[in-house]
Amino acid sequence: MTMTENFDVSQFYDRNVVDPDGAKIGKVADIYLDNATDQPEWAAVKTGMFGNRVSFVPLAGARLEGEDLMVAFDKAKIKDAPNAEADGQLSQEEEATLYEYYGLSYSESDSDSGLPEGGPPPSPPVEAGHDASGPNTDDAMTRSEEELQVGKITEEAGRVRLRKYLVTEHVQTTVPVQREEAVIEREAITDANRDQAMSGAALSEEEHEMTLNEEQVVVQKQVVPKERVRVDKATVTEHQQVSEELRKEQIDMEQK
Repeated sequence: MTMTENFDVSQFYDRNVVDPDGAKIGKVADIYLDNATDQPEWAAVKTGMFGNRVSFVPLAGARLEGEDLMVAFDKAKIKDAPNAEADGQLSQEEEATLYEYYGLSYSESDSDSGLPEGGPPPSPPVEAGHDASGPNTDDAMTRSEEELQVGKITEEAGRVRLRKYLVTEHVQTTVPVQREEAVIEREAITDANRDQAMSGAALSEEEHEMTLNEEQVVVQKQVVPKERVRVDKATVTEHQQVSEELRKEQIDMEQK
């Protein structure tokens, strides 16, 4: 149903407003009529995350789609519309600004309501051109393609720290040690030692004592510095393979 068929203002309040692609814009807060024609001219739409902003959208070309009100302008266009006070009536200056923003022609001839007479005019026609698939362009096509752009970022890959701790090793070594042993030596009585042999009593008891020595192994430990250890960094270059799918446009000529 278009906005001019069986129009009842009350049935549009709080309806969801969607754009031609079905994207939700907000909810209808108010409908502004042209007092001269009693036809709907503007919808005040609550937009924003919490519905605390009101955007105005022309109702030219709007229609009901199920429970939604579908307008002729896309969501981004409506949300960026110039601000106007939602006080029940748009001033001539506010409406002129909005008409210019939406690309609609505007007449400064007022109706009894202060709005342009006859309601909003239709959008200007699109000129015919060379492009059969969309809006008019020039006489050439632009061929584009995706190009691979590879960059590099530096990220932390890990951390290295030196930690010193104690371990116990069992060490064995062989040490040569010397000890003294008593050795009995016997010599015959000769003219050379006879006087020493006969110097004492003919028969007697006596003792001779001698000290025997030996080496003992003594173990000591001392701390000896062996080396200096530090952590440094070296840069290693690797070659990594990067693969991606790129799209590109092709242009062929068809002759009919």
